[in-house]
Amino acid sequence: MTDQAALLRVRKKLKDDFEFYSDSAVKIRTKDGNIKPFKINKAQKFALDKILAQWRETGKIRVIVLKGRQLGFSTLAENFIYWMVSQGFGKKAMVVTHHSDSTRALFDMVRRTHEMMPPLLKMATSYSSRRELVFDKLQSGYVVATASGDSGSLGRGETITHLHASELAFWPKSSAKEQWTGLIQAVPNSSDSVVIIESTANGFGNLYYDLWDKAVKGENEYLPIFIPWYWADEYRAPVSASFERTPEEEDLVRLYGLDNEQLQFRRYKIADSGREMFQQEYPMCPEEAFVTTGRPVFNPEQLVEMAKNAKAPLVRKALVGVPGKLTWENHARGELFCYTEHDPAEQYVIGADVALGVKDGDFSVAQVLDGNKQLVATWRGHVHPDYFGHVLAELGKFYNDARVIVESNNHGLTTLTKLRDLLYPNYYTEVSLDKVTESETVKLGFAVTVKTKPLIIDKLRASMREREIEIHDKTTLGELQTFIVTEEGRMEAEAGHHDDCVMALALANYVHEGRWQPIQNSEDWYVSAL
Repeated sequence: MTDQAALLRVRKKLKDDFEFYSDSAVKIRTKDGNIKPFKINKAQKFALDKILAQWRETGKIRVIVLKGRQLGFSTLAENFIYWMVSQGFGKKAMVVTHHSDSTRALFDMVRRTHEMMPPLLKMATSYSSRRELVFDKLQSGYVVATASGDSGSLGRGETITHLHASELAFWPKSSAKEQWTGLIQAVPNSSDSVVIIESTANGFGNLYYDLWDKAVKGENEYLPIFIPWYWADEYRAPVSASFERTPEEEDLVRLYGLDNEQLQFRRYKIADSGREMFQQEYPMCPEEAFVTTGRPVFNPEQLVEMAKNAKAPLVRKALVGVPGKLTWENHARGELFCYTEHDPAEQYVIGADVALGVKDGDFSVAQVLDGNKQLVATWRGHVHPDYFGHVLAELGKFYNDARVIVESNNHGLTTLTKLRDLLYPNYYTEVSLDKVTESETVKLGFAVTVKTKPLIIDKLRASMREREIEIHDKTTLGELQTFIVTEEGRMEAEAGHHDDCVMALALANYVHEGRWQPIQNSEDWYVSAL
């Protein structure tokens, strides 16, 4: 009786405790080709703890993982899902990868786990093929598939209780969104359902980046989990007695605790594939993982540094009321992000980029700089151009009748006209001279043309290079990262991204005259006159 009770306790622990299960029952093929028990490493343990905590808290799993190369997360995910499905009734798992070779490799891993499972835990299969396992008595199954370049119909007409999207950043761009839509709609929003997305980065313009970015901002249900490369024990290389750290490497030691062998590994990889590719394949923080496909206009490393040091807004505000009676009020979902306290003695400048104001289109943006070129506030939203004039008028009043410069192109003229009609006292105008009649014409706002756009962007780039500007707004930093020089030589946002924050910031920086400071030496006229 005692032996039976002990057996039942072990069986229950195997069912309830994945770490105990993996250590006791799962066999994997290691990188050196040996078959060994699955011992969870540091990176896998970190991710597993996050996953289990979410499961306990919400009753389901929705995670998106950003990782370096070959850190073992796929091994964790496959065996974790097998553990759940092979012991549950009516479960169906689907694993979708970016390439047929990866599909075969992951299914071979699952098949190995199943075939080497101890008799006590090994469920009989009624069907087994090169891509599917069906557990006889449980009415559960496990299937793998490859994301194809065609639109396909993955998941349509099915119910998937456990979904693993592997290397989502590398799914074919032409069909990734449609295939993902079909898959995710097949997963019920029910207890114990699982969606695990994982990938190394592959630039900005893809479905994976969009999901990751929204997860970080709290705009979807996925828990973002980042796993850095230096948690892998094998990512190190021998060093010589003459090894000396560079100043940059000293910073990495201070920030991430790297040792010399890890630094040497990093040197070798950068020498092999270049710094940008190393950061994509072996990121140390999420910000440096995503690399643009074009030539970046602004220094990527500086932007990564700024993103790591960015602070959360002190408060968010919304403009409430009706025209004529508008006020700024604190609001958890307000469009105005304030990063410093308002200073009644400060001189502020506001740059504004105007959009049509339609949902899913470009944003209208206002960027507020103080006298030290610190970005103290960002307003970003979808409003009609005439109402944006009200927004800018109220924003300007709030910031001490700040000087407001508005792009006059397209819908900008509507916004400028509203600012003028509201009698806002301090907005930018241009004076043009007719060379024939010698008459002057006052034009509202700033016209961004093929000639003037490089002028304001180059000035912003110089201010960034000289570290004159301090930026904490993460949306702005993200747009600066994806602002590129295309193959045609145009400076604009990478495909699928926005540059409204960049243009508004460039305008504010263009008219910024710097902080006025009194002369302090003894030859001042007001001193000598005494």
